[in-house]
Amino acid sequence: MGPVSDARELLRTGRIAEAERAYEQVLDQSPDDIEALNVVAMAALRGGQAARALQLLEHAAQVDPAHAVTQNHLGSAREAAGDLKGACAAYADAARLRPQLHLARLHLASALERLGESQRAAWQYARAIKDAQVAGRWLNAASTPPGLRPLVEHAVRNVRVERRNLLFNLLEPLALRFGRDALGRVEQCLRIHLKEEQPTFSDPRQQPTFLYFQGLPPAPYLDRSLFPWIEEFESHTSAISSELQGLLPSAHGRERVFTTEELERENLRGLDVAPSWNGYYFYRHGERREENCTRCPQTIAALDALPLARVREHAPEVLYSVFTPGTHLRAHRGVTNTRLVAHLPLIVPENCALSVGGEIHLWQEGQVVVFDDTYEHEAWNRGSRTRVVLIFDLWHPLLTDVERTAVAALVETIGEYDRAIQNA
Repeated sequence: MGPVSDARELLRTGRIAEAERAYEQVLDQSPDDIEALNVVAMAALRGGQAARALQLLEHAAQVDPAHAVTQNHLGSAREAAGDLKGACAAYADAARLRPQLHLARLHLASALERLGESQRAAWQYARAIKDAQVAGRWLNAASTPPGLRPLVEHAVRNVRVERRNLLFNLLEPLALRFGRDALGRVEQCLRIHLKEEQPTFSDPRQQPTFLYFQGLPPAPYLDRSLFPWIEEFESHTSAISSELQGLLPSAHGRERVFTTEELERENLRGLDVAPSWNGYYFYRHGERREENCTRCPQTIAALDALPLARVREHAPEVLYSVFTPGTHLRAHRGVTNTRLVAHLPLIVPENCALSVGGEIHLWQEGQVVVFDDTYEHEAWNRGSRTRVVLIFDLWHPLLTDVERTAVAALVETIGEYDRAIQNA
């Protein structure tokens, strides 16, 4: 064993003072030893010698600028010396160099909060908590080191308060304009989303994965009488089918619904051949596909006359949905009952069906079916020909205009917030 190994063994066995002296001796012989520089610096910091700790860690950072632990310790030393901006820079470098060093991001958030940058601090707190919990840490007291619990608990409270304030403040302009009563159901929806209120499901089969709006009558399939536009839209079936036939001979303009092979393996099953689900999108995640819209002007004109659910970067999803023979879409659930899914069947071979909440529906060409995809649902083509339905997203008809506006704003903001955390 060499001097570094001896010092490391002393540290491992809890003989801290002896270990620190051993690392001092290592530095006498090897002044650029990163491990020794860090141990001796942190000992100095604990002893109130912030200037010496800073000197040692600045040197360590020059020796190896990509050493994440050094950058984290450098952040602590700068913070102790009163240099919060410098501390933030070092903590950020540590988190960038080693994303799994959750402590560095937690300290970065704390320093940002002390600087008064509350929004950036909240994003960093949220990212630190999320990443650590994915790794099985900071889930509860047992998975959090005792010395770290107060800061982790503060982070959790900070994230909860900042997120709540952000989302409820978003509703204030609408409340001032239309009255608080007009937003009562939306505020309840938000409290459920924030886990401040327990949802009540009158039909336990309905389980949204993201946003539950209580007070909308549950049903796997919606009654046609709720959609006064439905017969007029169905009258365009022939023109829509004709434009579809103009696209089908070519794969140009088609996109995979599941964008990776892993997602396809998880969600699709085949009979005798490999499954395939792709589509000619007119809107995807709310983004208009201009080329396909231009190629199908009668289809898009009929669609744009409908109350499509429009949420920036999220909805609608509108496409000619193409199932090759033998394709089975496995059971899954949708994100929110504020949005419904409609199908206009265009090409329906034998042995094709949709099942929602365990209730099977047989598509009929030219007859729209509207369903709530927060019920577990699946679909299959066991026929010998390709199946195509036109899929489009709709607002639930029993939402008011104010509620639609509020829900769209909430979903957009939640999406932006989650991206900010991911990119923090």
